[in-house]
Amino acid sequence: MTTKMNGIKEPVSLNRASEVEHLIDAVKQLIIPFIRNADEAIPSRFSGNLLPNKSGIIKNALVDSKPPKQLLQLLSFSLPTKGLGEDGLLQTIQNVLSHSVNTWDQGFMDKLYASTTPVGVISELLLSVLNTNLHVYQVSPALTLIEKHTARSLATLFGFTGPRAGGVTCQGGSSSNLTSIVIARNTLFPESKLTGNPEGLILFTSEHGHYSVEKAAVTCGFGSSAVWSVPVNPLTGQMLPSALRDLILKAISENKKPFYVNATAGTTVLGSYDPFEEISSICKEFGLWMHIDASWGGPAIFSEKHKYKLKGSHLADSLTVNPHKMLNVPVTCSFLLGPDVEGVFHRANTLPAGYLFHSSESDEDEEENKKVWDLADLTLQCGRRGDALKLALSWIYYGSEGFREQVDGAFEVAGYLVELLDERKKEFELVSENPAPCLQVCFYYSPVDDKTENTRRTRTMVERLIRRGYMVDYAPGDRGSFFRVVVNCQTLRGTVEGLVKALEEVGRDIVAEGEKKE
Repeated sequence: MTTKMNGIKEPVSLNRASEVEHLIDAVKQLIIPFIRNADEAIPSRFSGNLLPNKSGIIKNALVDSKPPKQLLQLLSFSLPTKGLGEDGLLQTIQNVLSHSVNTWDQGFMDKLYASTTPVGVISELLLSVLNTNLHVYQVSPALTLIEKHTARSLATLFGFTGPRAGGVTCQGGSSSNLTSIVIARNTLFPESKLTGNPEGLILFTSEHGHYSVEKAAVTCGFGSSAVWSVPVNPLTGQMLPSALRDLILKAISENKKPFYVNATAGTTVLGSYDPFEEISSICKEFGLWMHIDASWGGPAIFSEKHKYKLKGSHLADSLTVNPHKMLNVPVTCSFLLGPDVEGVFHRANTLPAGYLFHSSESDEDEEENKKVWDLADLTLQCGRRGDALKLALSWIYYGSEGFREQVDGAFEVAGYLVELLDERKKEFELVSENPAPCLQVCFYYSPVDDKTENTRRTRTMVERLIRRGYMVDYAPGDRGSFFRVVVNCQTLRGTVEGLVKALEEVGRDIVAEGEKKE
């Protein structure tokens, strides 16, 4: 039924709820089998090779790998002039699922994240239904309160317990790190908000630090040369405090302005945790901002067994942690935490925008008016998604104890993988410490005194492992590229046993092929 206004027909009612219900039911028929395929592939991951499924079909549930040119033809993706409706929508979704990596598969051990969890899927659905913006409290009251409470609860774990401690979410770990650098600059050099960067600003990060620090320096206009790499302990991969101090003195002697140190909790390759207490002492000596990039290794704070690795985190001026990594919360979910968010973060990032931020006109509760409820006034963003809800719902579902069990279990599986490799010294040589500091395990397969050959073996083995349902990564090393296998909170012991079997079988073939060529 329609009504006529100004000659234009307009529907009297909308049937959006029914349409959403119908489409969710239809899409559910596609995504549930996608996840179930990963669950049913577990026997294959335990065996080290692909096994027939219940229908007797041998299929790689992890990925149907294709080169870009071939995939472009298979997808036949285009954006139509006239809508294709439900049939076109469902066909496109099926194509995406068919040609994507199934991160729910046990064999996905490639990056510092994996699949989400069932409650993670629900949180994304809820955020999509709400489709609101967390820039100001008025349009997102419940999500604003949830973000503030969740950030404060997380900050408390790291030792930020003051009355204005807490945090905000950013678009990812790189964005959180960038935001911390801007806050540090605007706090230590307040005039920079008006006049721009002072000359000669220098940032420090370890040789094993994440490249986002250098990217942030470029974004902020410092230039990549403003980032000075601090040497690490060659055995542990930890930043050397003495080397940091020497570099700070060198910068000062050159009339430069050192102002920011990025320490890491769980480096990208080796998973190392820097010595935060010693680094903090040096930062305080010279008046530098200390940031901890705990994007990867931060959730170890939930574990009684492993939180010692974050000793001294409370001394940081800011800290990044990404629950979408170790805790399997949906991507992206990154928090920037600190001891004084509503003071320091706010002063550093606030700008007048009367059309957006409306301060309270009431003086009845002066203390209440000091609180920042419009969260975009604490960040570099205006448009903000309610990413904190993803961690909040997961925390409600599993509880702190559930997170502790997941983190402890993941560290145990990583330790088990190290043991399996260490027992096979004739074939594997560990690059990681034993036990590994975090959830990635690094190693060579039958290394020789030839960097090129070691790299060839590693790369070729990685490619062939995909055919068996395992996706792992590699990184450059002193003796050529080595393997980097990343365990997550859902990885089973049988999966790493199967991976080692696959490595042994594939490795023997590749070594033999290399010997034949010689």
